[in-house]
Amino acid sequence: MRTQTGLDVWIDEGFAAVRGQRVGLVTHQAAIASDLVHNLDHFLRAGVNVGAVFGPQHGVWGHTQDNMIEWEGYRDERTGLPFYSLYGETREPFDSMLAGLDRLVFDVQDVGTRVYTFVWTLAYCLKACGRNGIPLTVLDRPNPIGGAVEGPLLDPTFASFVGLHPCPMRHGRTLGEMAMWMRDTFYPNTELEVIPCRGWQPDMMFEATGLPWVPPSPNMPTVNTAVVYPGMVLIEGTNLSEGRGTTRPFETLGAPWLDPWRLCDELNGLNMPGVWFRPITFQPTFHKHAGQVCGGAYVHVTDRATFRPVEATARMFQVIWAQSEGQMRWNDPPYEYEDVLLPIDILWGSSFLRSFVEERQDVDKLRENLSVTPGFGPRMESYS
Repeated sequence: MRTQTGLDVWIDEGFAAVRGQRVGLVTHQAAIASDLVHNLDHFLRAGVNVGAVFGPQHGVWGHTQDNMIEWEGYRDERTGLPFYSLYGETREPFDSMLAGLDRLVFDVQDVGTRVYTFVWTLAYCLKACGRNGIPLTVLDRPNPIGGAVEGPLLDPTFASFVGLHPCPMRHGRTLGEMAMWMRDTFYPNTELEVIPCRGWQPDMMFEATGLPWVPPSPNMPTVNTAVVYPGMVLIEGTNLSEGRGTTRPFETLGAPWLDPWRLCDELNGLNMPGVWFRPITFQPTFHKHAGQVCGGAYVHVTDRATFRPVEATARMFQVIWAQSEGQMRWNDPPYEYEDVLLPIDILWGSSFLRSFVEERQDVDKLRENLSVTPGFGPRMESYS
């Protein structure tokens, strides 16, 4: 049985829940139904009164390539609707954007990682809806990397747009579940409804859903990318290439000064579960080290059930730091609207990672930092 998203459920019900209402829709290019048709088209074809469209980072149609590339809102020629940017002048909907709406509907495909900004766009929508007395409905979608949880837990003093509220790096929740947790904990005045998926369970990876994959951002081309992302995204806080400018970002890493065979020999010698590092050379066409030949590794996940991407990346950093003889560095701010704290610290959620890497601390220290409180956040009672 193919999994049904919250959008598919509403389509089956003829959008009865929003008949007679003027709605705003938070969406992006991956918010498709199981028939590959975009949610906005389904809304309009069904005669739903859509008053405004809102887009997160990368835009409604995914046109902006990188972090910190803002986009401006505009009047859409095809539909005549205002398209408001939530990654530009503001990350939180202005009251004026919500004026005249009876409901805000949030339908975005996430990848299950704290630093992927869509969940924090959701947080700001919860806040704005509560302030304006507008109900928020989340049309839920599967977490493509399943329900496993891996720290670290965010230290609130390192809060930013890649982590507004304390949760693990790999949070193991759908956006609907994250919305329930945030409403209960931080935004109790917001009226929230979640339309859960049908036929999905937290132990399912995305391929098991039977749903089509559409990249939710330009550098998230496959489900494999999402699997490694909770760890490999940390490379954004360094001068290493995370493979932007190649066809397999986040599965590819390296730098011009790395020896790929020496690197992979040492990494594979650690016998980390569920992963194999293959030596590669590559030449990014843009971004870090563009046009330069880099040595590095390709990350092959051999067993998703045992692979721990955050731990694996932290240990990889230790190896590269030692091998690089001072050439690996932590990037300076700004990063994702943070101008003071180091990017690597807001990505990790504390300054622990730098100490672990630079001081060559024992792996037990890392695992202690990665431990999270069991039962973080609510789960849906049923995905039947």
